[in-house]
Amino acid sequence: MMGSRSMWIAVLMAAVLTTSVVMLLPPQSLAPLIGLRYPDVRWIDTAALAARMQDASAPQALVLDVRSSEEFEVSHIRGAVRVDPEQPDLDALQLRDDAPIFVYCSVGYRSAAIARQLTAAGSDEVYNLKGGIFAWANEGRPIIRDGERASAVHPYDAIWGRLLRRDLRWAPTR
Repeated sequence: MMGSRSMWIAVLMAAVLTTSVVMLLPPQSLAPLIGLRYPDVRWIDTAALAARMQDASAPQALVLDVRSSEEFEVSHIRGAVRVDPEQPDLDALQLRDDAPIFVYCSVGYRSAAIARQLTAAGSDEVYNLKGGIFAWANEGRPIIRDGERASAVHPYDAIWGRLLRRDLRWAPTR
């Protein structure tokens, strides 16, 4: 019998695989599907997050990247702190009550799980980035690697990477 998490991953994969226009889908289009599994998670779109990050008068936010270390090393949003999606150590984050938290992953599924955990742990202002870093990068928003502007994003895998613009898909050098 398939576990609940595995079932939802299978549903998301089926939705992507059965769509003949996968390359035309924006990553944000997965938010309603992810919302079925995580209906209590609040979302923020890329434009709102970009504006929020530029607002010097707003309280300093915490931006969490919920991807593997390999994905994070390829590129991430400026100022993001990586959280292991498989074994998150939320206590190590030293969360402040007055700081909003913005979480993202590739498209929003893994980060939705962490957003739910943060909310359950008592954080009031937690938002999941709609479309994740794929949407952020597809819109030409800045991504960082080693403190410098980056030009590629880790595609997670060959299937999910189709939601990322082809020119942004990172490939390992051989």
